[in-house]
Parts: sequence; structure tokens; C-alpha cells
Amino acid sequence: MFLFAMGLLLVILQPSTGQFPRVCANTQSLLRKECCPPWDGDGTPCGERSNRGTCQRILLSQAPLGPQFPFSGVDDREDWPSVFYNRTCRCRGNFMGFNCGECKFGFSGQNCTERRLRTRRNIFQLTISEKDKFLAYLNLAKNIPSKDYVIATGTYAQMNNGSNPMFRNINVYDLFVWMHYYASRDTLLGGSNVWRDIDFAHEAPGFLPWHRAFLLLWEREIQKITGDENFTIPYWDWRDAEDCVICTDEYMGGQHPTNPNLLSPASFFSSWQVICTQSEEYNSQQALCNATSEGPILRNPGNNDKSRTPRLPSSSEVEFCLTLTQYESGSMDKMANYSFRNTLEGFADPHTAISNISQSGLHNALHIYMNGSMSQVQGSANDPIFILHHAFVDSIFERWLRRHRPMLEVYPAANAPIGHNRENYMVPFIPLYRNGEFFISSRELGYDYEYLQEPALGSFQDFLIPYLKQAHQIWPWLVGAAVIGGIITAVLSGLILACRKKRKGTSPEIQPLLTESEDYNNVSYQSHF
Repeated sequence: MFLFAMGLLLVILQPSTGQFPRVCANTQSLLRKECCPPWDGDGTPCGERSNRGTCQRILLSQAPLGPQFPFSGVDDREDWPSVFYNRTCRCRGNFMGFNCGECKFGFSGQNCTERRLRTRRNIFQLTISEKDKFLAYLNLAKNIPSKDYVIATGTYAQMNNGSNPMFRNINVYDLFVWMHYYASRDTLLGGSNVWRDIDFAHEAPGFLPWHRAFLLLWEREIQKITGDENFTIPYWDWRDAEDCVICTDEYMGGQHPTNPNLLSPASFFSSWQVICTQSEEYNSQQALCNATSEGPILRNPGNNDKSRTPRLPSSSEVEFCLTLTQYESGSMDKMANYSFRNTLEGFADPHTAISNISQSGLHNALHIYMNGSMSQVQGSANDPIFILHHAFVDSIFERWLRRHRPMLEVYPAANAPIGHNRENYMVPFIPLYRNGEFFISSRELGYDYEYLQEPALGSFQDFLIPYLKQAHQIWPWLVGAAVIGGIITAVLSGLILACRKKRKGTSPEIQPLLTESEDYNNVSYQSHF
């Protein structure tokens, strides 16, 4: 009954974050190449009167790209979003949004000055009511239209360079499915020609920051349409799982009793329709996915190609991945060796970190294991398990950041595949976010993971433990310092005794080198290791 009630809930939508802002999806904005909508709070573009932001020309990165994409001027996503807009809102301080009407991640309050930290939890640690609420929120998102965003159904050239806008409405959940498709789709080269070796969200350094931003935006959208400011995405910890333990009607949908490729009719996910799954058809028509329904969610977990993915990832594979010190390496694509990103993404062996595209490890392994809608990159977000899976992948990324504490400069500034340099804007987000902005700790972005939170110290002994560990690590140095100090003390003692003996034989006019004066008592000493 709770799920049904939530499914019927209609609330007043607030500004969201996604693809093309509805207020900018018109001929005037496209021909002017400007997307600087007014903020409702003061009626001025970007809330300029309230000092929230200003409309400014977009500053694009000039850093060189890798060799993977040998074209220029053939894809609307190149130098995003300059094909559509070259002027957008640049927000000040902690303000964010296409019109600077929101707060940056991790901030809240009327002036966006209040820090806030939310916690993402294991889905199996949720109470029944919390779990049911999460499922209801998913279903609500699938059935409520996005108020502020639309999707493009044609390329800029097909729009006659902006004079013939081609956009359509979409529900909130499918908006994010479409964004994932749009970032990973092939380049349309005309005729029947396409270029497949391109992806603005995968197979390169931006994989982890892009999906981090994607989840944050999705999480915020759910908070808005439900009015639940405390909502966070749960995660599925799939390490060492023997099968798909969340593939039950109680959670993400069980298996159909007669057709193993479909979901159980007892789960409302069985009625969901997928979009953006027929990439070959779009390519042959030189068209974009227009979000037309294309059938039910497909899932047959475990009945995948075992030679490629024999099982779900293990704890030891995750731990090995975390030992890798290089975030990115070599060609910075799916052929990269000893790359943390490439190993976690699943194109490198999780035991050696050597690229092996014939196998699917870690992140990729779960997609292949699901053997259905999740297993095709462009349409994988159709299956709601996608959200739980990527939340856990993001937690592994967070563990690596906390363990190795990389400087921002560790993220490649140049020569990465198109769209993946540090200063490149992420496709297809408006407002604009650079890859490097999400190469930081989740706590700075306002969220943490339940299993990564530091436990409270329960006793004085707990308080001392970290200091005792530090002392254990520097014990050899302390012993060495003590030995050296003993030697120095012995030498000084000998010198003092010698001076005293010599002093007895000196005349009264000769003064000793050191006296028991106030100046002597004020001398300070420093020891250096």
C-alpha cells in the first residue's frame, strides 16, 4: 500500500540538474548560443542581482587529446557544450545550477553556507520501511515528468544549426538513462558510417568522476521530487556474493517463473519499459535515441558467458585493486596497465593489473553477470540495479582516494581520450562540471559511506591506539636517538669535568665560558631527527 501511495504521489517540482534546460531548448537560445536563465528569486539571469552568478562565456580546455578520436567538428559532444551554447551561468561561492538557484553538493541553507554530510548505506542494512521507500522513490521517478529538462532527439545539424529545435519531454528516471546513453553513444559520421571508439563516460580517466557526478545528480533529483532531503542512494556490496542476492521480489525483482530473461510479475519493475537500447538501429538511421519504449527490462543473472566472467568479484580482487598507486597510466584507455581506474573499471586483470579486454573484472564483471539490459553499455542504466552497483563502485574509488590521498595533479591534464582531460566539461551535464572537480573526497561533496565511516572512540585505550601505532613505526628512530643522546651526554659530561679541573688552576681574572646567569637559563635547545 505504501508503494502504491508513493507511486501516485505528485509534488511540486523544483529546479533539477541534467541535460538540456527546458528554458534554453528553443530557437532563440540556440541561435544566440546562450543558456543563462533567470533565477526565480530575483528574476535576473543567473541570480546576478543577488550576487549568485553571472552569464559568462565558456572557457574551454586547450589541452591536447589522445589519438583515439581522429576527427574534429563531427560530433556535438566535442568541446561540450560549445556546439549548443557558448555562454552559460557561472555561479559564485557555494551556489550551483543552470540558473545558480541551487547549492553545491555538501551545502544547504538559504545562502548555501551550511555544511551537510549524508550517509549512503548498504541496502541490506535498511529497515523494511526504508527499503520500501527507496523502491517507491524509484517508481515515482519512472512515472513523473522532468519539469526543468528535456532531451535532444536530433543532432545540431539535424536541428538546422538551432533554427529547428528537436527536443522532447521525458520522465525523471529515463532522463538519467538517456544521459548515460548520450555520453557513451557512437559518433554519427553520415551515411551508414559511425565511429565506435569514443565514450565520454567510460574507458578513460573520467569513468569514476563522471559516474560520481551522475549519482550525485540522480540522488539530488530524488530528494527534490519526493521532498525527502535526507535521501541517499543505497549500495550493494557484491564482494564474494555467490549469486544475485538482490534479485528478489523483495528488492530489485526476482526471475519470471516461465521466462528466465524477464522479471517476476510480482515486482513492479516488471512493468518498466527500457529506452535507448537499440544502438545499431540508431546508427543505421543516423539518429539519436528519442526515448521511445523498447520493451521490458531483461535480466538473467549468472547465465552469462563464464569464460569471460566466471563469477562475481571477490574481496581479494578489490583489495589488490586498492594497492595500485597509479590512478591512470600509458594510453589512459582500456589498454592501460597498472592503472587503478582501468582495473576497477574491469578492463585489466584484477590480480595483475595487466590489460585483458577478453575478460571482464570488477565493475564490468557485474554488468556482464546480469546478462540482460545491464550488459549493454548505452542502455545499462535502465536496470535500477545500476544505481546500487555504481554506488558501491564509487565507494571503492573513495577508499582509494583516502588511502593514497592524491593531489589534483594526479588526474591527467592532457593527452587523455576526448572528453577525459582534467579541465574538460563532462558530457552531457548542464550546468557544467569539469572532471577534476569530482576527483576529491566524497566528504567534500557532502556524503560518506556507512562502512567507511570512522568508528567513535569508546575508551582511553581506543584513543591511544593510533599514537601507539605511530610510536611502533618510529621505534627504531627513537632507539637510535636515545643511543646518540647517550653518547653526546657522556662526551659533554667529560668536557664539563675537564673544565672544572682546569678552572681550579686559573686566575680570578679569567672567566668561565658559561655562567649561571639568567641568559644561560633562557637558552633553548631543539633536537632534529
